[in-house]
Amino acid sequence: MTGAKDFFNEGEIAVESGKILSVGPIGSTPEGWEPNVVLGGSNFLAMPGLINGHTHAGMTLLRGYADDLPLMQWLQEKIWPFEDKLTSEDIYWGTKLCIIEMIMSGTTTLVDMYFDMDRVAQAVEESGFRASLSRGMVGFGANSELAIQQSKELIETWHGKADGRIQVLLGPHAPYTCSPEYLKRVIKLSEEYGVGINIHLAETKGEVEDITKQYGKSPIRLMEEVGLFNRPVVAPHCVHVDDEEIAILAKYKVGVIHNPESNMKLGSGVCPVSKLLQAGVKVGIGTDGASSNNNLDLFGEIRSAAFLQKVNYGATALPAFQALEMATVNGAKALGLEKLGLLIPGYKADIILIDLHKPHLYPRHDLVANLAYSAHSSDVHTAIIDGKVVMQDRKVQTLDVERTIAEVQSRAEAIKDQLAASALK
Repeated sequence: MTGAKDFFNEGEIAVESGKILSVGPIGSTPEGWEPNVVLGGSNFLAMPGLINGHTHAGMTLLRGYADDLPLMQWLQEKIWPFEDKLTSEDIYWGTKLCIIEMIMSGTTTLVDMYFDMDRVAQAVEESGFRASLSRGMVGFGANSELAIQQSKELIETWHGKADGRIQVLLGPHAPYTCSPEYLKRVIKLSEEYGVGINIHLAETKGEVEDITKQYGKSPIRLMEEVGLFNRPVVAPHCVHVDDEEIAILAKYKVGVIHNPESNMKLGSGVCPVSKLLQAGVKVGIGTDGASSNNNLDLFGEIRSAAFLQKVNYGATALPAFQALEMATVNGAKALGLEKLGLLIPGYKADIILIDLHKPHLYPRHDLVANLAYSAHSSDVHTAIIDGKVVMQDRKVQTLDVERTIAEVQSRAEAIKDQLAASALK
């Protein structure tokens, strides 16, 4: 991922102590170095693990529960009532299902915003996954103070834990759920703890109109005025932004996370990724939650992201390699994750092997194009995170897949039954 033509037709990667020791052609491994385990073979392609820059892991329990509705109706009438019934144990199992789906589709890092994040962190630690976690914070109502306190506790308990695989961000939900006064408290916390901020921005036209009516300026301009962008910020969506706002995002080095399929499904619009990239903004890619997507397949997102830009800006927009960068090295940069997203010495050994011996991956005119436009999540054969094998031959090594599926199914049905019973009263 250092360049579209930078690959070895026959190569080897040496991994030691969770990091990449060497990358090169056959025979390039340092003299005298002997591996304990050898993976791979012919017809495999090695690449960095994919980075899902925005999701809500516990929402796998809501997959298929509320479909074909616009965002605010979807949230208010369906999602929030369901979430009110979720227990920490539900979220724990829902996160495990999310991680299994991600591992099996080539993702090795996720960025999550939800609640009961201690249980999310526990699932991440047990699975061997890599994650940046934020407790979703809503700045009004009875839970506004609780969200601040739990965010502090999450940082103090989990930041840098699980051998460094877990990082913590502050997660104010959005400008329409967090007032400028509340956001200033979040900024102060960010400074105090030295962590970044994860916030939904400019997702829908309605959001932009409402914030402009309330504050006299758009969400992006309001965040600049409040001072949020003086801290490291990850901003999922940024669908409805003008040229001046794009310049603001570039000026403050805000990392934007594009969620093409969720934005399409909810009718939110198309993020101007090509314009953002031209302005120098680092753009990653995410799935959003399984309730608004409805899968967590980043290979599908890569293809959708590229094709959407071509619809808006022409066939040469967002070429294959640039789309892959969004899911790997540029995703890492957008999220402020160091030494991730490249296969070079010294970087973290988050590596996936793609089985190239599939009908849809022949002929091999261009491996990069095949990965971006033709690859399926089911082509992922092996996944390595922090130098440890978490899946081999499509068998997840760190989690009980069948038990997780059964737990999530029974828990989702129980909540649905509770909601149905409440509706009859």
